[in-house]
Amino acid sequence: MNKDILKQYAWLFRVNLIVSAFTFGGGYVVVPMLKKHFVTNRHVLSEKELFDIAAIAQSSPGAIAINLSALTGYRIARLKGAVISCIAAILPPLILLSIISAGYQAFRSSHIVSAVLLGMQAGAAALIVDYITDMCRIILKKKSLFLTLMVPAAFLSNLVFHINAMLILILCSVLCLFKVWLHKKGGVRHALKSGPFVQYIL
Repeated sequence: MNKDILKQYAWLFRVNLIVSAFTFGGGYVVVPMLKKHFVTNRHVLSEKELFDIAAIAQSSPGAIAINLSALTGYRIARLKGAVISCIAAILPPLILLSIISAGYQAFRSSHIVSAVLLGMQAGAAALIVDYITDMCRIILKKKSLFLTLMVPAAFLSNLVFHINAMLILILCSVLCLFKVWLHKKGGVRHALKSGPFVQYIL
């Protein structure tokens, strides 16, 4: 097997192992760390590609972090890359949870562990905010009032009306598909002639 391919597999394994081992607070925390390795350092993915992958991972069944590992691995090295990335992502929590399960009562009553977990939650919250601001920045670059208003509308739907997140995702996807269909059918072309405001809305 080609040495460059082996190096790529080893790099994928190492990155996913490190990200998985040092990620606490949910799947969204993984995205800024993956961005550092895949977008900033190696330039194997664009920022838009990574956020598209994150959206697919969120919309798919299963843990977001594992879905992200599988999708990024597949994007870089096809099926073998996906398998390698998934194995690397699963190993750290599997080992850690096995150790915690063996001494669960001791961990549960430890004030030190509680303090560490609180610190991890604070750090995770900061990373999630970083991810959200990056996503919002990409949406604002589209200069579409339709997409810009969709963000607070989706947020309020969940926060105020407690609508299921999956239903919100499905509705947003359907609305975007309808928007694309309108463009393809030419129904919007006539409206675009009305002026820049209409163009901004769409």
